[in-house]
Amino acid sequence: MSEFLFEIGLEEVPARMIASAEAELARRVTTLLERERLIIAGAEVKSYSTPRRLAVLVSGVAAKQEDLAEEMLGPSAKIAYKDGVATPAAVAFAKKAGVTVEALKTVETPKGEYLAATSLKPGRTAAEVIAEALPKELAGIYWAKNMYWRPGKSERFVRPVRWMVALLDDAIVPVEFAGYTASNATYGHRVLAGPNAITLAQPVEYAATLEKAFVLADVEARRHKIRKALDHVCRTLPNTRWREDHELVDKMTHLTEWPSVIAGGFEVEYLTLPEEVLVTVMRDHQNYFAVESADCKLAPHFLAVLNTVAKPEGEAVIRHGNERVLRARFNDARFFWEFDQRVPLLERVELLKKVTFQKELGSYAAKSERVSELCKRLANLVIQRLMDLEYNALLDAASLAKTDLTSELVKEFTELQGIVGGLYARAQRFSPVTADAIYDHYLPTSMDSPIPRTVEGQILALADKADTIAGMFSLGLEPTGSKDPFALRRAANGIVKILAESKLPLTLSEIALCSASDAVKPRIIAFFAERVDFYLREARGQAYDVVKAVLAVGGDDVRDAIARAEAVTGARSSADFAAISAAFKRMKNILAQASEVKMQDVDLALLNAPEEKALAERSAVVAASVEALQDERRYDESLVEIASLRPQVDAFFDAVMVMAPEPEIRANRLALLARITGDFSRIADFSEIVVAG
Repeated sequence: MSEFLFEIGLEEVPARMIASAEAELARRVTTLLERERLIIAGAEVKSYSTPRRLAVLVSGVAAKQEDLAEEMLGPSAKIAYKDGVATPAAVAFAKKAGVTVEALKTVETPKGEYLAATSLKPGRTAAEVIAEALPKELAGIYWAKNMYWRPGKSERFVRPVRWMVALLDDAIVPVEFAGYTASNATYGHRVLAGPNAITLAQPVEYAATLEKAFVLADVEARRHKIRKALDHVCRTLPNTRWREDHELVDKMTHLTEWPSVIAGGFEVEYLTLPEEVLVTVMRDHQNYFAVESADCKLAPHFLAVLNTVAKPEGEAVIRHGNERVLRARFNDARFFWEFDQRVPLLERVELLKKVTFQKELGSYAAKSERVSELCKRLANLVIQRLMDLEYNALLDAASLAKTDLTSELVKEFTELQGIVGGLYARAQRFSPVTADAIYDHYLPTSMDSPIPRTVEGQILALADKADTIAGMFSLGLEPTGSKDPFALRRAANGIVKILAESKLPLTLSEIALCSASDAVKPRIIAFFAERVDFYLREARGQAYDVVKAVLAVGGDDVRDAIARAEAVTGARSSADFAAISAAFKRMKNILAQASEVKMQDVDLALLNAPEEKALAERSAVVAASVEALQDERRYDESLVEIASLRPQVDAFFDAVMVMAPEPEIRANRLALLARITGDFSRIADFSEIVVAG
């Protein structure tokens, strides 16, 4: 059993691309070894990455493929032999199979007798297979953006390749890619270790050798080091803690090879600026961690993650440089904040006419008018259903929501759109409800982010997203395959998430009907249905068959679909429920194959078997109980009631032949099955549930 190490060294790769590429390289190498019969059962695969390298270490690689015996079928016996003598066809087949003519045999097939041979394909060495196949896998790695870097060469990669390592135990595997041939030499930290190559004697030495050269190749080790360093440095700032930020920790993990942390500070006077502005400048523009006091208020400090270790005198210089840059950014933010206040939001509404939303859909002023009208329609529905909201505050928010796009602060810090509008509305004495709705109306930005806090904010967010979807669909710009240039899936995901996690009494079809023209409504409703499927599986963790069963009945009311899915998931472990699901599948198949009209009343007089009479009587009683429970959305109890039918259903199928020879009896039994499947399919189509066996 051997160990195989592969590393590809690159110019610095963007942090956002590293994690997926590391996983893909590990998957491709593993698949290659499995496909070529070179990986041993129980083999361990470990991947590594830094901004300058991707690597994978496989412990459990066979040194050589096993010989492969392959059965080959040749020409028919009639063609292969003439008067007992092998013809050229037989000779050619023997040569192809790598055997003598005498070793050929005759086998019987459905088409008659044919020649056959057992060809022994000698196994190749692991080094030979890897050297041949791995370059194709490297070229196949997906990158959001590729580049050419060698004049006259066709290869593309995320960044220029600078070295490669390929070791099978202590032997170099001559993998060739992008003009480089792999060796046993890697490189440490660009600054701390210098430009000299580092020789690896064995794959197992990889991580430890790089650590001596100031490179933590293990991603989790680097992440742990950053978090510990943040904690340690923050303890030097009395009564403070660094503000938890998983995304920034992840980003800095992929931006560094040998991370360390220093603290810096800024003048207290900057704390008069909104916290959101200060944190955005630190986080999104400088990659600094914000520091807060014990009462969660922003403190005049920041933490910076370095990709080096500086001596005390060097650390002071670095700190001073970081503070100087941050001070300049804060001064810009303060200037823009004060400058923007000279033009009230109400006056900025007119300026939106000069800001294009989409060339065929017009300006943001036109979009704001559409969103305002949509807010009115949705708000009226909500009010009719006895939910309180501040109507005028919502309309103010709708008309002002996009005005911050004309502000200098948003032009400089685009991440703050919406947030700045809410802050300006608050500073200009608009209603807190209006300000909060504007502040939140881009939410949710992902499946992990929260929905708007208020009913008004939720309606405004729905209207804004629905208007974008309706407009793009009207132009034929809906998402196709993996392409979604206008982020319409994200917008639809946001609509689904708001309806799922709020108390708004709205359905997806109502949002589509209020926002879109008749020509595109069906397509938008179908698009929403896809997003409900995605939400149930990805955000709620529901099994695919449960989602399919629930959405077969309907997913227009998102919260209702969630409740039904959770009830089915809770009940599916029951043996009675599993049996009922299997029975429903059987009923559905019988009904689908029958040609008689099935949707007729059941004639009790024609039920002559005791088992069908018992099923008809018991199912009618259960149906009444289930209907009452379903009207109250007590789906868990409904499923228990439905599962209680198992004895009667089992007895029916054991004793009764549905497709009886008598037409009237057969039609009546089909009508009974149709009534049962209809009565009990309001929660889910139970025939879609996968049952063991």
